[in-house]
Amino acid sequence: MAFNDALSDKVRELLADRDDVTEMKMFGGLCFMVDKKMCIGIVKDELMCRLNPETYESVLDRPGCREMDFTGKRMKGFVYVDESGFNSQKDLAFWVDLCLEFNPLAKASKKK
Repeated sequence: MAFNDALSDKVRELLADRDDVTEMKMFGGLCFMVDKKMCIGIVKDELMCRLNPETYESVLDRPGCREMDFTGKRMKGFVYVDESGFNSQKDLAFWVDLCLEFNPLAKASKKK
């Protein structure tokens, strides 16, 4: 499954000043790992955002935002955002910053 290269470049630019970012292909897209934890990703033409599970419902009414249902069930703390939600640099930066805000609190996945 392909992901939007132009969008990945824009996210990459917003994360460029950090030295703890790595990229990993997952979910059929691209995920940006920050401090070895999933932070934000791109699936097809959408952002996949990892947010604070306690506060993520407050952003569900923003344009283009919907609950992530990758496995057929709601994944609390994860949302998809379509292009209508990040059609300006300011809007894209909002989502990246929100993901970065939660990242220090997020738990890293267990190594297999």
